[in-house]
Amino acid sequence: MRLIRLLVLAIPLVACGCAGPPVLKRQVLGYDEITSTLDQQLLLLNIARVSQGNPVHFTATSSIAATFDWTTSIAAGATFEESPGTNLFGVDIGASASENPTFQIIPITGKDFSEQILEPFDEIAFQFHVFPSNNNLDRVLRLMVAGFEFQKTDGSHAGYFANDPQRPREYEMFRRIVLHLDWLNENRKLFIRPLVFDKVVVDGLKVPPRGQDIIKEEGITWTRKSDGSYLVTRFTAGRLAILNFDPMAMTDDERFRLNEKLKKNPKGHVYVDIRPDGPGGKFPIRGTLNLRSVFQILSFVGNGIESAPEFDVAPDPRTGENIRDNPPVTLQIHVASTEPESDIAWVRYRGKYYSVADTRWDRDTFAVLGHLFETAIGEIEDVGIPITISK
Repeated sequence: MRLIRLLVLAIPLVACGCAGPPVLKRQVLGYDEITSTLDQQLLLLNIARVSQGNPVHFTATSSIAATFDWTTSIAAGATFEESPGTNLFGVDIGASASENPTFQIIPITGKDFSEQILEPFDEIAFQFHVFPSNNNLDRVLRLMVAGFEFQKTDGSHAGYFANDPQRPREYEMFRRIVLHLDWLNENRKLFIRPLVFDKVVVDGLKVPPRGQDIIKEEGITWTRKSDGSYLVTRFTAGRLAILNFDPMAMTDDERFRLNEKLKKNPKGHVYVDIRPDGPGGKFPIRGTLNLRSVFQILSFVGNGIESAPEFDVAPDPRTGENIRDNPPVTLQIHVASTEPESDIAWVRYRGKYYSVADTRWDRDTFAVLGHLFETAIGEIEDVGIPITISK
């Protein structure tokens, strides 16, 4: 009898312990998968909207809070026979789990819409997506860049070539620039780095700087000059540059002066200098890549479905051979009347199914687009009254 009591008490504990962790695991992974799928469908939905001439709209899921309850029950009964024999016991054991999720979604409007959706990316975001492996350089350039502005040696304007199929001549030149940069990158002849240098803070200081002053300012160093005075400098990372030579081969002063010139460019411009005396120099390129916003990227992809389709462009004859990838379309979106059969991302909009083309290039490019979207949106805080949904 004592053994039976122990078994009766232990069974619900075991049942509860077995039910809890697997349920929690399934739900956490399930919420993560749903959130990822929603982000993909949101991107495709706005691409579909643009393709039909409708305005975009974004909603962010700021939080998902779920309460999990595990309950167990047990009932025991017994019957006693009058004749000799074994007493009969009946045990009824039950275990159940429930959840009460609360979703908080926030429409992105007003100032946040302007800053996160309409404002062009800066060079920090560009560098984040191409550095250090640079494997996605061609995809990032074709998605993120609105066009290339050629500049003279003094930095003045020399011509602009838009990444826009509706301007065929400009579009062809832009694509050739991208192919040339990607070819240099594949052959490890391209340097994508911020210009670093020691910026002079104080020159001619009569006494050495105090230790507490140096500690307060990160990157501060000082040296004693031949005349006995002290030079105080700060290590500085400046503007981003794409070059066919190692910027560290330049002197510190040359990097500083180049950075001072680049500071005149808007923050959404990335400097390119493919010099004639370096690798790939038969096709010299000097100017800036003008970065797009999230809205401009989605418009580019959406318009490419029908109103402004991209077309095939061959590399410039001055570019080397063995181009890795050069598909005609940056991100191919298929439109059909039936649901796609593969596991690719898709969404239904106004009776049509919009899906990413089932190729490695398009899958990877769509992943880059998703990363760009996450970079732009960031963390959503204090953007008005959220919409809370409780199950």
